[in-house]
Amino acid sequence: MRVLRQIHAEIRGWSRNIQLFFLASILYQIGNGMFSVLYNLYIQGLGYNDTMNGQIVSIQSLATAIMFVPIGLCGDRFSRKRLLITGALFSGIFLIGRSFDYSASGLIWFAVFSGLFAGVFQVLAIPFLAENVKKSQRLKMFSYYSSIVLASQVLGSLGGGVFADLLHTAGIAKVTGLQTVLFIGGAATLAAFIPLLFVSDEKAPAHMATTDQAVPAPIASENRNCSAAQQIGDVKGKNKDSRLIGQFVITQLLIGFGSGLVVPYLNLYFTNRFSVSLSAMSLLISLGQIMTIVSMLIGPTLAAKVGSVRAVVIFQVLSLPFLLLTGFTNLLLIASVSFLFRQALMNAANPIQSAILVDRVSDKRRGIANSLMQTAFMVGWATMGPVQSHLVTTYGTYWGYAITFSITGSLYVISSLMYYMMFKEPKPSARVRLN
Repeated sequence: MRVLRQIHAEIRGWSRNIQLFFLASILYQIGNGMFSVLYNLYIQGLGYNDTMNGQIVSIQSLATAIMFVPIGLCGDRFSRKRLLITGALFSGIFLIGRSFDYSASGLIWFAVFSGLFAGVFQVLAIPFLAENVKKSQRLKMFSYYSSIVLASQVLGSLGGGVFADLLHTAGIAKVTGLQTVLFIGGAATLAAFIPLLFVSDEKAPAHMATTDQAVPAPIASENRNCSAAQQIGDVKGKNKDSRLIGQFVITQLLIGFGSGLVVPYLNLYFTNRFSVSLSAMSLLISLGQIMTIVSMLIGPTLAAKVGSVRAVVIFQVLSLPFLLLTGFTNLLLIASVSFLFRQALMNAANPIQSAILVDRVSDKRRGIANSLMQTAFMVGWATMGPVQSHLVTTYGTYWGYAITFSITGSLYVISSLMYYMMFKEPKPSARVRLN
């Protein structure tokens, strides 16, 4: 009870914008959690093969990737509130449509349309939070946000899988049961736009602490020199931002390639290789998300001790043995445990990476920086779908998955090394001595 009271007190201390945004995110992610676990099983239940699943994942990912940059640019120039409302509204509408379509062409077109709006929350969440909290609170708030996103997906994926099994046990056809759960997921996503209607476009006062101290206005004779110096500073800042964004994009592209080979198909991996039930598969994936929440919450502590960049690399490298073990084992218990640790360790680095990006890129370019990062990641998902389905259909459910998991591990190693070399920083103790 004491912990619950502390959590309640901290939530009450958040600004109204943050509270409303978190509520919208919970609804949005519950719906997406249902779809992420059950939708490709729904496609499989309709009689389509793994190739169709790969095509839909790739097409939706490509549509999302195409919209990331426009969303980022619009978010930097226009109201993020209105963009978030639009994203939630149309995402929910198209997800509801996807839950009732049977035809191959309809499945593909709905994947395209829902993909176009799926990137709004992914791109704008971090910039929205950054402008509504103090700089000193960003890493903590990003960790909270990532944890709440995953917790909501746990509710969606676990609840959706169990509910689908209950409907099937009650005598309802498997496809009909999946349609019902997917419809509920779409409705939850649609409802996310309601809290966003009450978000204020005005930035919270805490945002003022994130900007540089105001500089007194120069006297008239110095105006021209000050303007020229400001222009030179803007050019240098833009060049620095461009270089940093390019480095972030390269590492994220490699992660996207590796993730696109494995993550969208983890439910198929467990159901195809081990023939587990929908409830067991949903429970397992939900447990992986719960472990990720715990690791995300301890991430800031590790970052404070070894530095943010080192913390990212440590989490990613530690996940690799568990990734390979998952791909090569034939024992469900070992696959389950190794999957849980891989999921937790790899995803624990996400809020830390977001904090690094926000701290190193200027305010004016955070939206486009985050959108390019998301684009790079989603391009990996879009291009790897056909590769994954080809490997599994060609080499079977053992060697096909073993090969894809191995390729993913290699890409993660390369990305981690590049990330460390490009963004390495002195240890916290060394920074204290330098100061």
